[in-house]
Amino acid sequence: MAKTAKNSIKKALSRDQVAVEDTWDLSSLYPDAEAWEKDFAKLAKKEAGFEKFRGTLAQGAKELLACLKFDTEVDRLGERLGVYAFLKTTEDQANDEAQRRMARFQSVASKLAEAASYIAPEIQAIPGKRLQELMDDKVLKPYRLVLERMTRYKKYTLGKKEERIIAMQGEMAGAASKAFRQLLDADMKFGTCKNEKGEESELTNSTFMEFLLSPERKVRKKAFEQYYTQFQAHENTLAATLSGSIQKDVYYAKVRGYESARHQAMYGDNIPESVYDNLIDSVHNHLPAVHRYFDLRRRKMKLKDIHHYDTYVPILSDLKTKHTWDEAVEVIMNAMIPLGSEYCEVLQKGLSSARWCDRYPNAGKQSGAFSCGSFDAEPFIMMNYKQDVLDDVFTLAHEAGHSMHSHYSAKTQPYQYYNYTIFVAEVASTFNEQLLSQHLQENADTDLQRAFLINRDLDAMRGTIIRQTMFAEFEKITHAMCEAGEPLTSKSLQETYQKLLEQYFGPDFAIDPQLSLECLRIPHFYRAFYVYKYATGMSAAIALSMRVLNGGKQELDDYLSFLKGGCSKYPLDLLRDAGVDMESPKPVDMALSHFESLVDQLDDLL
Repeated sequence: MAKTAKNSIKKALSRDQVAVEDTWDLSSLYPDAEAWEKDFAKLAKKEAGFEKFRGTLAQGAKELLACLKFDTEVDRLGERLGVYAFLKTTEDQANDEAQRRMARFQSVASKLAEAASYIAPEIQAIPGKRLQELMDDKVLKPYRLVLERMTRYKKYTLGKKEERIIAMQGEMAGAASKAFRQLLDADMKFGTCKNEKGEESELTNSTFMEFLLSPERKVRKKAFEQYYTQFQAHENTLAATLSGSIQKDVYYAKVRGYESARHQAMYGDNIPESVYDNLIDSVHNHLPAVHRYFDLRRRKMKLKDIHHYDTYVPILSDLKTKHTWDEAVEVIMNAMIPLGSEYCEVLQKGLSSARWCDRYPNAGKQSGAFSCGSFDAEPFIMMNYKQDVLDDVFTLAHEAGHSMHSHYSAKTQPYQYYNYTIFVAEVASTFNEQLLSQHLQENADTDLQRAFLINRDLDAMRGTIIRQTMFAEFEKITHAMCEAGEPLTSKSLQETYQKLLEQYFGPDFAIDPQLSLECLRIPHFYRAFYVYKYATGMSAAIALSMRVLNGGKQELDDYLSFLKGGCSKYPLDLLRDAGVDMESPKPVDMALSHFESLVDQLDDLL
């Protein structure tokens, strides 16, 4: 007897089964692999071109300009090739051809970095008076900021021989991260689970959240425990890859003479470490409100105790939301109206006919979502969109914010100044989420719908400000442990994480023993001292969105100028020009006070 639909197992589509219109159109990068190969051959030949500039950089402004222009040309071609190679690997992590293409690119990129490694030391070795004369020459005006930033690194730059050795380590330095991604996205299998309807589906990194959003607690609990069984089975391997990544960070900081790995990570953006510490302190001060929210959630869900797998499902889980892709695009575009017609016209086209987006999950596809902008192509968005998950609508708005930031920066700035930093990127993306939330709440039909949206806002703030700050504190502690010579084992990593869980979730939260394994599954930990920018970004976005919504033409122009700024100024200066000072704890405290207010509103509505 054939299986009924109820008992059949839903499997993810293979990549070749996905409808073309649901995939991104990478032709603005390359129409096909053959075109990529032609440019790749050109890039490989560029390596020899660097040698002719060696020893000439102090001779005159024209000689220095020629070197900088050549380096920019190579970097621009490399960006285009690298973005295409990377995006193809994310479509299906098990695609061997795509993996080989990426590996070949990384190998050539490493050789190019080695060939160009003399440039910064040679410029930094130019005596101060002579360097100033060169920088004052009008022909170098397009690169003046590049030179100023390069010479800022003088005390952390090594000799030519040492810089060449470090440049040769590029592929090796990424080994831990690559091993982690292969294990997480390709090799680890989580089996199948039944949802609240009795339908059996594959449990994957992409579908895990679907199960945690189930209104049936037994479904959430089963998926949680089954998912973490795989991490427990691989905990020593995962601890080794994470430890290797942390050791890499510490090694490079020590070799170059930075005070710490965190100091090195924040130096490039010229962000004082006090911004990081102020964030942690502000969150610590507001943790009682977070604990109060967990208790509110427990009471309204009529639970005896609350577990981690109870924190994602909406409190009003019987209020269902469903947005097809087209419906999601429509509601996002309505929310973006305050940003003006030009912004909306470009984004509307990108999310629909221009095919910026790779929309839905497929077998082997990289989990999560991201935006990947480049100077010479469309700013692409990878999604694993699910129409019955409201957060995916917000994720699309979030990634659209990144992509529009890339669009405006690439259209306004020259190549050397278009690539904005992550610190400001998270402002543009979270700003869009704030507009979407405001729009949905204003158009809610009932108090219960409004409560549902406030609940989502609270969870978004908890996930972005509170949770990312916990991650940031974990990174700070574990890197300090490594710098002090303390071993980073599965046990020590989990014990460190357990203490943070107890602090951030509070004394009345039921912390399952598996939850300490969470520290071994967070991809962002392989880009250390990154996640704090989500928290500072949301805080800045809350302030700026209110400024735009409550302001006029000047406030909007200030914000759009920020989007066009690229990296033409340091992040804190770009944000000051837009209207918010992130060196002050005020934006974070304001955001967390807003969180407290929302807890009160939700309690009243329910």
